[in-house]
Amino acid sequence: MYLNEDSDTQQARRGDARITKLGAFMRKTSLDELPQFFNVLRMEMSIVGPRPHMIRHTEDYSKTVNSFMDRHMVKPGITGLAQVSGCRGEINGPEAIKQRFTFDIHYLHNWSFLLDLKIIALTFVQMLRGSDNAF
Repeated sequence: MYLNEDSDTQQARRGDARITKLGAFMRKTSLDELPQFFNVLRMEMSIVGPRPHMIRHTEDYSKTVNSFMDRHMVKPGITGLAQVSGCRGEINGPEAIKQRFTFDIHYLHNWSFLLDLKIIALTFVQMLRGSDNAF
């Protein structure tokens, strides 16, 4: 993205003028996620888990989604069940965040090593195909 004043409060949107051509390609193929592996090595993140949000968005979502903060019982992940299930990209309303939250809670309650492997495999498939919801 180009430098901008809204980077801490406004998520990227389809057709967002702040997105560079290189950034659009990196986002579509998930290459922009690779630096997060340093966070995994520092044990601040997991490879699989609920995706983190901007702090302001987390505060907003916790007011509209009952028990939203429960998803913070585990470390955030580079990829997650919600993302490989189609909940990726812009959150454009309460129903979209509720759907992501439902996948996150399902992941927390049904975690297994095999589920993590399935999510990782689906993430690679999405990386190869690209995603229309990633911008």
